[in-house]
Amino acid sequence: MGLILLVVALVAVGIALMTIVLAVSLGAGAPTGVARSLDLIERTVDKREVGKSELPAMERLVAPLLNQTRALAQRLSPTGTNERMVRRLDLAGNPGEWTVERVMGAKGIGLFVGGLLGLVLGGGLSLRGLLIAAAAAVAGFFLPDLLLMNVGQKRQEDLQRGLADALDMLTVCVEAGQGFDAALLQVARSTTGPVSGEFARVLSEIQIGKSRGAAFSSLAARTTVPEAKTFVSALVQADRLGLPIGNVLREQSNQMRLVRRQRAEEKAQKVPVKILFPMLLFIFPALFIVIIGPGAIRIAETFGNM
Repeated sequence: MGLILLVVALVAVGIALMTIVLAVSLGAGAPTGVARSLDLIERTVDKREVGKSELPAMERLVAPLLNQTRALAQRLSPTGTNERMVRRLDLAGNPGEWTVERVMGAKGIGLFVGGLLGLVLGGGLSLRGLLIAAAAAVAGFFLPDLLLMNVGQKRQEDLQRGLADALDMLTVCVEAGQGFDAALLQVARSTTGPVSGEFARVLSEIQIGKSRGAAFSSLAARTTVPEAKTFVSALVQADRLGLPIGNVLREQSNQMRLVRRQRAEEKAQKVPVKILFPMLLFIFPALFIVIIGPGAIRIAETFGNM
């Protein structure tokens, strides 16, 4: 009986010692007191620590799938793809919450979906089906790139159309006595479209500490519109040399209005060439049928009676 009590006591002591050791080892280095309170305040909550039911549907369903397919798209893409993707996102105005990682994930999903659709439409695991599946997989892989390029091209066209009017308003505001930054803010608030967003971004960069020249140089790097690059170059030169900004804006406004008129004339001159092929394919055949058709019928009837 005494031996059993001794064993129980030794086990209890061992358990107590193990508990103390674990408590000390796990608590070592952990902040206490005020340091612990500051750590809790500054600590950010990781998405993995949040219950899945509390996350939005995008984070619960789509984000994990994009993370899995992104690695495959990265391996299949050449070196420098991320830099080119950042450039395309800047040209497209960084739409929504799309980032480089999400676009790469979409490319991986397009690869799988295109391959499966091609395999189904091609009739299964045959040579024809495999070829169609491979072609569809390649098309699905490059589809996000094409969509992003299309969005960027449309946005640059909108920027090109709205830049002249925005520059006229900026010139009027500066010549009316407003400061350049205040005039830029007025244009950003009064206009819509890509021009407003770009001017607002320039103002934000100036407010966080960038120089005016650096902020406008970043604008020139985010666009492919020649008029915008010329406008930015003139502003940067005027800022460096200390020239009156109103005169520079007036000259740029006149030049941009002239370029817009020339572009409209160029498009008008291209209309006859563009309309030639629809006329040859659709309008002329109908006219020939209406004009020559009755005569051809009468000629056929005459020769038939002979």
